[in-house]
Amino acid sequence: MVKVSFNAALTQKDVKKDVETLLPTEDADAEAAVPVRHQSRAWCWCMCLGLALMLSGVVVGGAYLYRYYILEESPVFVCGVHYREGDFMIREEEEVGVELPNQFHLRQLEERIRVMEKEQVELISVPVPEFDDGDPADIVHDFQRRLTAYLDLSLNKCYVIPLNTSIVMPPRDFLELLVNVKAGTYLPQSYLVHEEMIVTERLEHVEQLGYFIYNLCRGKDTFKLQRRDRILGMQKREALNCHKIRHFENTFVVETLICEA
Repeated sequence: MVKVSFNAALTQKDVKKDVETLLPTEDADAEAAVPVRHQSRAWCWCMCLGLALMLSGVVVGGAYLYRYYILEESPVFVCGVHYREGDFMIREEEEVGVELPNQFHLRQLEERIRVMEKEQVELISVPVPEFDDGDPADIVHDFQRRLTAYLDLSLNKCYVIPLNTSIVMPPRDFLELLVNVKAGTYLPQSYLVHEEMIVTERLEHVEQLGYFIYNLCRGKDTFKLQRRDRILGMQKREALNCHKIRHFENTFVVETLICEA
C-alpha cells in the first residue's frame, strides 16, 4: 500500500509539471498578443493605401481614355478657303456684311479643324503659311467657358481672350458648314477682316481655364488679351511689336493681330 501511495503522489506531481509547461502564463499571453495586433493594423493600413492608389489610378486612367476617345471620335476636316484681301475691320459682337471689290487678288488659306459638338469646343490648327507672313498657330474656341485661346507656334506663347461670337461660328453651325463643303476642297470665295489685340497681363493659373485651354497652354507663357478699340487712350499709330494669325471659323477669314506695347 505504501508503495502504491508513493507512486501515485509522484505521478500527480509530474502531471502538474507537465500541465504548467503546456499552459503559458498570463504575462506571456499579453506579450505575445501585442505583436499580432500591430501586424494586423499595419496590414490593414497597407491594404487601404493600396486600394486608394488603385482607385485613383482607375479615375485618372478613365478620364484620360474618355478624353482620348472623344478626340479620336470627333471628325477632323482639312480644308481651305480662297479670300480677297481688303481693309475690313471687325468689332466685337457685330454682324459682318462686306461687299467684295474685284480689284484684289485671291489668296489661299488652309487649316485643320476638329469640332466637338457635345463639348461645345472647336480646335483649329493653322500650318505655316506659304505666301503670307502670318504665324502658325493652334486655336481653341470653348463655348462653355466663353473663351478663345491662341497658341502662337512661332513664339511658343499662349494668348486668351473672351470668345467673340460675331466671328466664331457655333460648333453645330460650323460643323454643318464643313460637312456641306466636304465634297470639295475649298470654301467659296470669301474676304479678309482684321481684328487687333493688345497683351494686357500675364495669366498664372491656366488650369482654371478649362481642360482644353489648359491642355493647349500648359507649360507655355500665357497672357490675357484685350481688343485694341476697347482700350482708352491708345492711338492707332503707336509703335507696337505685333504678330498676326490668319484663320477662319466662319465663312470669312480673320487676321488676328496680337501686339505687345
